[in-house]
Amino acid sequence: MSDIGTGTGMGINSDSDFLAARFESHRSHLRSVAYRMLGSLAEADDAVQEAWIKLSRADAGRVENLGGWLTTVVGRVCLDMLRSRRTRGEESLEDPGSPVRMPEPVLSPVSGIDPEQEALLADSVGLALLVVLETLTPAERLAFVLHDLFAVPYEEIAPIVGRTATASRQLASRARRRVQGGAPAPDPDLARQREVVDAFLAAAREGDFDALVAVLDPDVVARSAGRVTVGATAVASGASSFAHLARMARPALVNGAAGFVVVSEGRLVGVLAFTVVRHRIAVIDILNDPEQLAGVDVSLDL
Repeated sequence: MSDIGTGTGMGINSDSDFLAARFESHRSHLRSVAYRMLGSLAEADDAVQEAWIKLSRADAGRVENLGGWLTTVVGRVCLDMLRSRRTRGEESLEDPGSPVRMPEPVLSPVSGIDPEQEALLADSVGLALLVVLETLTPAERLAFVLHDLFAVPYEEIAPIVGRTATASRQLASRARRRVQGGAPAPDPDLARQREVVDAFLAAAREGDFDALVAVLDPDVVARSAGRVTVGATAVASGASSFAHLARMARPALVNGAAGFVVVSEGRLVGVLAFTVVRHRIAVIDILNDPEQLAGVDVSLDL
C-alpha cells in the first residue's frame, strides 16, 4: 500500500476510503505509464502520488472514466517533469554529442520476476526501449507512450501536449521511427537469450576477442552514460578489456531480459542489459554511474 492519505486527512470517512480504494485499483497501471515516461521508478512513484493528490482535490464524482482521467493526469505530470529535466540542462540523446541518459533498470533473479514487476514490465519494456525513449522530445515521448503502449486516442493526447490530434499523431509517428531504429524486438525465448549472454560473458572473462565477435551482431550498438560504440569489432575490443570485471558478474534479469550485474565487495558497480536478436547480441546497454546505481534495488537474491 502507498502513502495515500499521508498528511491529507484522507481515510477518515467512507467516501474517502472508497476513493482511495478506487485509486489503488489503478495504481499498477499508472506506475507502468509513469515508468515508461520517466525511466525512473522513484520519479514514477512521485508522479503517481501527485495524481492521487490531484484526485483528492477534484470532484471525483463527476469523473466518468476514472482510469482514463488518471492516465491523462499522470501523463501531464510526467510531461512537466520531463520538461523540467531539460530546463535543468539534462540533455537527451537527441543531440548526438550529448551523453546518454540511462534509465533506471528493474532487476530480478534469473528464477523470474515477481507479480508486481510483471505488471510494471508488461509489453516487453526492455532497457533498450527506455534508452531510446530518452532520445525523444517530451511531447514525442508522451504521444508514443500513451498511444502506442497504452492505446490512448490522439484526441485525448492532443490537449495534454497542446497540439491538434493530427499533430499528436505526427509526434507519435516520429517517435515510432526512432524506436524501431534503436530498439529492435528481442528474441522471445529467454533461455536462448541466456545462452547467448552467457557466451558473451565467458568470452569476456577469457579476453577471447574472436569468441566475442562471434556472439555479436555485425552492427551491434553498445551504449553507456559516456558514449555509444557501434560495430562488432569495436564492441569486442572494449569488452575484452574488462575481464577482471566480468569475473565479478552475476546473471540476472534486467527489465525481464537476460543480463548480468557486476558486484564488487558487496556493492553494485555495473548493470549490463542485452537485446538478443536472431541469436546474436544487437544492443548492449551499460549502467555504471555510482550515483544512479546507488538507487537501484538489489535486495533480491541476485
